[in-house]
Amino acid sequence: MTVSAGGESPTPPSRARPICDFWPMPQRRQLADNDCVDDRTSVTDPLLSRIEAMQAALAQANNERRWAECSSRIQSDAMQRALDLLVREPDINGFFRLVIQSIVEECEAFACGVWLLDEAQTDGHLWMVYAGNRHVTSESEEWASLALPREELTRHLLDFAEGWTQAVAYAGDDERLPASVRARHQRTGVASLITAPLALPTRNLGWVVLSATSSSSCESQWRKAVLEAMARQATLALHQSRLAEQSRNEVRRQAVLEERNGIARDIHDTLAQGFAAILMQLQAAQRLSENLPTDVAKTIDTAVELARTHMVEARRSVRALRPQSGGDEDIAAALQRMTALARRTTDIPIDLAIDELPPLGGGVERDIIGIAQEALTNAVRHAKADRITVQASAVRAGGFRLAVADNGRGITRDRQDSGFGMTSMQERAERIGASLTIVTAPRKGTEVVLAWEPPSFTIPGASHA
Repeated sequence: MTVSAGGESPTPPSRARPICDFWPMPQRRQLADNDCVDDRTSVTDPLLSRIEAMQAALAQANNERRWAECSSRIQSDAMQRALDLLVREPDINGFFRLVIQSIVEECEAFACGVWLLDEAQTDGHLWMVYAGNRHVTSESEEWASLALPREELTRHLLDFAEGWTQAVAYAGDDERLPASVRARHQRTGVASLITAPLALPTRNLGWVVLSATSSSSCESQWRKAVLEAMARQATLALHQSRLAEQSRNEVRRQAVLEERNGIARDIHDTLAQGFAAILMQLQAAQRLSENLPTDVAKTIDTAVELARTHMVEARRSVRALRPQSGGDEDIAAALQRMTALARRTTDIPIDLAIDELPPLGGGVERDIIGIAQEALTNAVRHAKADRITVQASAVRAGGFRLAVADNGRGITRDRQDSGFGMTSMQERAERIGASLTIVTAPRKGTEVVLAWEPPSFTIPGASHA
């Protein structure tokens, strides 16, 4: 992008004719008749002022015309450059890398960085920088050691209202800038800083920030125009990229929803119906066999309870897979139910301790119940333990802690890294943002600990309300 920089007023052209040639004839005759220097001065001063004013207006108009032509050329070149870069690098990250590199090279600048705002437009972060002929991003090794007061500059961009809607040019030691930014400018020789918002009509996406080591009025004005033009094209590319990503996410969400509905139908038509049929057969056996031995009758009773419980679980799974539904059993009731059922299927003592628990929400509770069920089932079936304990308690800030422990044989290393049950527990914990820890040792037992805390939030300041 090579454009002329017409920022300063040109020198008025030299006059080819004497000043007196511009005077009206009556005044020239009067000057000849009087031949008086004082009279001539009184006549020429107003006219000379008018001529100088006309020349100044003409120069200003010419300057404005040249600057309009320059700005038009800058906008046209910026659009063409953005199209060329999009063709070369359709990925938005690669596109912005080329954009900021192009800005630095075209403007003969020191560095260029991109700040992005979050969805709430209350916080921002530095995304990438081009300086010293190299790109630096959060994936770069030198990112953490980047000598830039990013926090202070980020806060200034957020708080400076004028910069949200228009480009702003600063001198290197501009008092509006934070002290740490001015100090860095002094150390690195930065003489000017220009910010341009990535502004849409309805919101702001972030800023492009350019720093240079020269700061003449003409250069600063030209760099500001170039940065504004490139920022407009980059804003459009970023916005379109985000719209495309939202569209892809929606397609994926619909695909997941359809898959969940298909799984729900399969569970309903196979597992739930199968458990219902088994339950009916067992209940019929109970009614037809009145004089069964006590142990046999107890076993059938347990089988009936197992079939009923798993039929309820299958139906709950169907409801959970449907987007509009959720379970109505809280964690305390679920732990009591599964512990009571486990006691009927094993001779191992199972201790249950439940403190007063905070409300966690249907989705979180369901995954916690699933983890508890898997951990308890593993302890009963595989631990060969003498005792099992289940503890559920509240922690600070509305969090939750679940521990399922046994004093059995422990879990070997190869078993920890395999098996659907272990994977399922880990996936459930990740889905709700919880930490899952499994502590085990040979012949020392196993403890499965789940810790969950509600997401943290911050209250925006008054300037961003």
